[in-house]
Amino acid sequence: MAPRGLRNHNPLNIRKGNDWQGESKGNDNEFETFINDAYGLRAGLIIIRKYIKVHHCDTIAKIITRWAPPTENNTVAYIRTVSQRCGIPAHERVVFSDCYRICQIVKAMCFVESRFEPSDRLLSTAYEMAK
Repeated sequence: MAPRGLRNHNPLNIRKGNDWQGESKGNDNEFETFINDAYGLRAGLIIIRKYIKVHHCDTIAKIITRWAPPTENNTVAYIRTVSQRCGIPAHERVVFSDCYRICQIVKAMCFVESRFEPSDRLLSTAYEMAK
């Protein structure tokens, strides 16, 4: 069986709580379900944009610590994996306007969350949808 995030078209495993564009009615009571992966990635990108702009989570370490808090996750391993997979140091500042780097971070997060690596084209599409 496919991982939950893939079944829900929610490769970042976003918990329920918002009304998202592209959301669909699914059977999962804890996590959002989307009509396709682009909308699931779009939602994740919108959340990350807010983390950076509003909460000043402008490094991989800060983004992941907020996304996957240590009380629920092995946050240190998550940060290390994302940093290694995307080639960006964990404490290096990132800006949302850098589409390539943000999409590489999201691609690595999808791997940790769902063992899924979205294509660069899909990520670019989702990024444009999130603007």
